[in-house]
Amino acid sequence: MILGIDEVGRGSYAGPLVIGACILPDAEKIEKEPEKYLWISEPEKYHWISELTDSKKLTAKKREALYTKIKEGAVATATGWVSANEIDEIGLSESLRLACRRAVKQIQETRMPFSEIIIDGTMNFLSGTPLEKYVSTLPKGDLLIKEISAASILAKVERDRYMTELAEKYPEYGFEKHVGYGTAAHQKAMEGFGLTPEHRRSFRPVREIISKQLGAEEGEEQQKARKAGAKNVDATSRELGNLGEEKIAEFLASKGHEIIARNFKTKYFEIDIISKLDDSLFFTEVKYRKTAEFGEAIEFVDQKKQEQMRFAAKSYLAMHPKFKDFTARLAVAGVSGKDFQVEDWMVID
Repeated sequence: MILGIDEVGRGSYAGPLVIGACILPDAEKIEKEPEKYLWISEPEKYHWISELTDSKKLTAKKREALYTKIKEGAVATATGWVSANEIDEIGLSESLRLACRRAVKQIQETRMPFSEIIIDGTMNFLSGTPLEKYVSTLPKGDLLIKEISAASILAKVERDRYMTELAEKYPEYGFEKHVGYGTAAHQKAMEGFGLTPEHRRSFRPVREIISKQLGAEEGEEQQKARKAGAKNVDATSRELGNLGEEKIAEFLASKGHEIIARNFKTKYFEIDIISKLDDSLFFTEVKYRKTAEFGEAIEFVDQKKQEQMRFAAKSYLAMHPKFKDFTARLAVAGVSGKDFQVEDWMVID
């Protein structure tokens, strides 16, 4: 049986990161060979499995209804949680791995067998663990694999419930509406009312609000440059950015990607690297930081920037019809330090 894995809350400014895990019975086999599934009561009630899909494509009411059916009818379910404080302490990438390990541990404790683990996306959250050999990753897996769809719904419903409860404690922030993500209303509330203990202070947009409230309106790099008498901060930034892009290009090539374009520009945005792997095109935004302490790369790509990346990706595909059948994926990469260490490369859409 398949163990499906999916996450919710990766890019949120507040609240926990939650990873869902689920093993489902095979509905078709139950109908065809009910004698093999005597431990399942009323197998005819498993038609709901065909209704499972990406939780983001379902209404809240439909998610809740399917959540109940999943909890009642799945072979095994679990959710792994990592708090905002933990995210600040260990970083987003390690938090994804920790949440996944917590969810899978619960599944293992049920002693229900599984032969394969499929994680939505391209990042193997279980790399470096004994379970790594059982893992495969699948972009858009929540649309293709019912177990991942169920995991997505489990994580989404439980996290949304948590954020709704949080809204009762902090009514000024509207957590029940944006569930912690960086909407304009949420940012305005943070600026007006300050931060709650549930806000991720390591995330760049949140730190910027803290800086404004402390009167630190100028960025650290500009302050250092002026003190040193630097005349052209932008030129230095471009040079560092170019070196970072070279490092990520090398990294992607080592993973089997073919680099097909660099610094593709539209009116509103520039894609640093466009690469091809199998039948997907990856549009990667590269972020350089002097140290990893300034936050993870994904924190620098807010919803507005993601929309700009999507527009640029669509523009590129429109200009290059030979790629019309390829799947466009957005990614962000982080490079830090004098040695330009690759911190992470993560698909975000």
